[in-house]
Amino acid sequence: MNMPIVRTDAAGRGESDLANSERNGVSTEPGQSIIGTDDLILVTGASGFIGARVVESLLNLGFRNLRCFARASSKAVGAEAFGERSRRAARIEVKRGNLLSGEDCAAATKDVKVIFHLAAGRGEKSFPDAFMNSVVTTRNLLEASLRHQCLKRFVNVSSFTVYANAQRPWRSLLDESCPVETRPELRGEAYCYAKVKQDEIVVDYGKRLGIPYIIIRPGYVYGPGKQAITGRVGIDTFGVFLHLGGSNTIPFTYVDNCAEAVALAGLRKGVDGEVFNVVDDDLPSSRQFLRLYKRNVRQFKSLYLPHFVSYALCSLWERYATWSAEQLPPAFNRRKWYTYWKKTGYSNEKLKTLVGWTPRVPMAEGLKRYFEGCRNGKQHA
Repeated sequence: MNMPIVRTDAAGRGESDLANSERNGVSTEPGQSIIGTDDLILVTGASGFIGARVVESLLNLGFRNLRCFARASSKAVGAEAFGERSRRAARIEVKRGNLLSGEDCAAATKDVKVIFHLAAGRGEKSFPDAFMNSVVTTRNLLEASLRHQCLKRFVNVSSFTVYANAQRPWRSLLDESCPVETRPELRGEAYCYAKVKQDEIVVDYGKRLGIPYIIIRPGYVYGPGKQAITGRVGIDTFGVFLHLGGSNTIPFTYVDNCAEAVALAGLRKGVDGEVFNVVDDDLPSSRQFLRLYKRNVRQFKSLYLPHFVSYALCSLWERYATWSAEQLPPAFNRRKWYTYWKKTGYSNEKLKTLVGWTPRVPMAEGLKRYFEGCRNGKQHA
């Protein structure tokens, strides 16, 4: 279903694109974008936690012709809400539909020069559902773009969850050169499996059929609208929060910083085929974050499990799940432990060097806003 196109005018109309982007605190250089400011951009998952901010970041960068795709069942607002956040004239079209439909994908990708693909089956716990809503939908978009023959880049927003961390040294730095899970189904996480397969199909279409692409892998995206504590810190079970992270660094990225990274990298010249990790500077440890959360949001009981204890428990769980033919689901296993609770450092150097991105919201300010959202019970729709 096509919603009305809404045009919004702002006081800044008539200023240069560079002046507009500088005024909004987002850096972009003339001639560094793969498209012009009036070329059509498609954002899937535009009503999502990150997607809505990507739309805003594109507007702040001076791009004025956006098509926002949301599920037909989504509670997404109309185009006028995106327009209110814009500070210049913009043409924003909201399309509702289903990316599992070839017809909807064909309509969504018509005349589009860049696709920012953020829609994913995040909440699905079953492998088939996650595969359908991440992998099949991605294939449909790629096929539709081939039909139109006008796409200049497919921007696939992936996740840190795809990385394999088992064979890497303790306390090593995780960057874009790190290996990806080759047997993601053994992690026991449908989301991980779907994201690995989604990345694979994007790379395959790029190499085999010549679709220009980049892959962006954010760490844990946080901010107002998210209330859950990331599992990298610990898990809440049996009335006690089990603190598993300890002194581990948590790969946070504030939602606005992440959205700007996606927008800037997605439009930057000369980076086709690249992978970019997104994490902020001054990352806190799990212990530091938990202490701040208790101080600023609410107090609760927590029990710290040393790394050797949590590893042993994951190993025992995995072995029992195997012995019982998965009557006990392998929710905890050594692959998951290596990914979430092994001591690891994180780098954003490639994104800074090739794209020129820096996180504009400092960690202290981002956590302040996040804690305030948690206290107010603010939850993204």
